[in-house]
Amino acid sequence: MTVSDAASPAAPLPVAQQLAALGRDIKLSHTVFALPFAVLGAVLAAVHRGAGLHAGEFALILLCMVLARTFAMTFNRLADARLDADNPRTQQRAVASGRVSRRTAAVTLTVCAAGLVAAAGGFGLFYDNPWPVLLSPAVLALLAVYSLTKRFTWACHLVLGVALAASPLAAALAIAPGYLQQPTPWWIAAMVAAWVAGFDVIYALQDVATDRAQKLFSMPARLGENPALWISRVLHGVAVGALITATLLSPHLSTAFAAATGAVGLLLILEHALVWRSRLNRLHLAFFTVNGVISLLLAAAGCYDALM
Repeated sequence: MTVSDAASPAAPLPVAQQLAALGRDIKLSHTVFALPFAVLGAVLAAVHRGAGLHAGEFALILLCMVLARTFAMTFNRLADARLDADNPRTQQRAVASGRVSRRTAAVTLTVCAAGLVAAAGGFGLFYDNPWPVLLSPAVLALLAVYSLTKRFTWACHLVLGVALAASPLAAALAIAPGYLQQPTPWWIAAMVAAWVAGFDVIYALQDVATDRAQKLFSMPARLGENPALWISRVLHGVAVGALITATLLSPHLSTAFAAATGAVGLLLILEHALVWRSRLNRLHLAFFTVNGVISLLLAAAGCYDALM
């Protein structure tokens, strides 16, 4: 008997409470993994064009990031509702438990998608840059596809990495499209892709038995926990290499970013030490705390170098 067979779904809450529950469930605070890199991409692009970052541009980027995160996580909760209900770790998620109706989640998803397109259109309306709105449908598709890939490929972690790696590129495109002709934003994006994929492999250690039972394709479930952890280590090595390359190639990144890169290398070693031999008792510290520090540290150091 599955978990969902054993427990009846809860009745949906009143609409206002449903929205509050959904907001708690998708954890907007976890925007910290991507938002700092969007800010860094925007600042580097503004410095490249020789003009400061306008307050309106910054506000639009923040709005786009919050809407993108909410869209991506709401899509995930809708797409995975049945799977979440059969997983002891996730069965109390808002949609899986029935506290938030599928209709409320679908409306939230639609509003966020429309809001993202509208916010991206602001760059065309106010700053004569049509690229964000033109590419916004592709961004929405990329954000949604991760939740589906774990059904058929163990490369799902890499897809998530690519989705979050779009954040510095999209922000740079919104500020100065010509900046994407430089190698630096692409190396920063490569770092984000490898770093996120690596820590998502670690996060998947929690669900190995459930993923195998549900025939899902996480690396730990399909390749084994130890091989998956070695892939995670390699990915994090690639991430540090991408940071070093970005520092060497960028005219705007120097001492602070180089020091932050060294610190990131040490933090990633700590992250893997915390989960050595698939230990899960310190997973929260390894996943949320260490990675949150990494993103904030790199963004702060990069912005300092670019602006000083």
